[in-house]
Amino acid sequence: MIKELPITIPALTAQATELLQKLIATPSFSKEEDLTAQLIVDFLGAYQIPVQRLANNVWCQSANWRDDLPVILLNSHHDTVKPNPGYTLDPFEPIIKDGKLYGLGSNDAGGCLVSLIATFIYYNNLFQQQPEKQTFNLILAATAEEEISGSGGVELLLPHLGKIDLGIVGEPTLTQLAIAEKGLMVIDCTVRGKAGHAAREEGENALYKALKDIEWFRTYQFPKVSPLLGPVKMSVTIINAGSQHNVVPEKCTFTVDIRTTDVYRNAEVLEIIRQNVECEVKERSFRLNASGISSEHPIVKRGISLGRTTYASPTTSDQALMPFTTIKIGPGDSARSHSADEYIWLHEIREGIEFYIQLLDELDIR
Repeated sequence: MIKELPITIPALTAQATELLQKLIATPSFSKEEDLTAQLIVDFLGAYQIPVQRLANNVWCQSANWRDDLPVILLNSHHDTVKPNPGYTLDPFEPIIKDGKLYGLGSNDAGGCLVSLIATFIYYNNLFQQQPEKQTFNLILAATAEEEISGSGGVELLLPHLGKIDLGIVGEPTLTQLAIAEKGLMVIDCTVRGKAGHAAREEGENALYKALKDIEWFRTYQFPKVSPLLGPVKMSVTIINAGSQHNVVPEKCTFTVDIRTTDVYRNAEVLEIIRQNVECEVKERSFRLNASGISSEHPIVKRGISLGRTTYASPTTSDQALMPFTTIKIGPGDSARSHSADEYIWLHEIREGIEFYIQLLDELDIR
């Protein structure tokens, strides 16, 4: 039976849809993806594909591996957020109605994940049957902890995958080409003064001292502006100072949300900040850098030739953790992500598989 599993696109679509239903029915909150990881292992094993697993990350390499060819990573995640409180359906019951498959994770990013798995199976079989058509090697990675940008997901796995020349990140983009994505850095700032009685001219008000730096964050314009993502955006979002009404605050802390672009690394942005403010600055992480791919890259040109448009994505994904060229694309609509009664159209799964296969057809990125 295993050897007779069909590799046609209609058959792969049916198998992918069935897998997605099983994934929906299996809770997989971030850091709790053990059971969905096993479902993916078993699914690939049915096609006799050697599978590896690290924590809750599952990956495999395509057959007929050739060291002289570039490596393309197909990646999406199998963890989900907690259900939106507005759900009227059971989030773990995969309901098909009016051409839609409902359930938690169906759109973000289950439809992308199963479409990429089907695409990998298609090309794995093709490379075995017609090696003359092979212009790249493939790695498939179904990863964990994407929804929390956790360290136990793709970041844990990447060192085990070797050199990667291009990553295709499966996220719901209506199969349009997200060729840039903003990064994220959060910093905590501390301003110190001296306590005193509010009724007398004493002390040094840390809150007043902080205003100068807060105004800098509000008004500063970084010299370089991304053609795709625009300027770096900084927003002071939290401020804390004082203990009671009659005491001059000796300390003021505030938090800044910074959305970086592909023309700066996060470390560069942090250095510019430190050169311009007087407060103590502590970054929470450098990890989530912006990303971008040239409009002249072969995969972008191929996508445009297939009728797709390019755009810059405002949302952050595991792309931010990949230190190589990436593009984000997949079936489904980002507007449905994390929504109540989340769904994906069944035709989007089929079209996602077809599009991924067309996008990679004899693609040459050497």
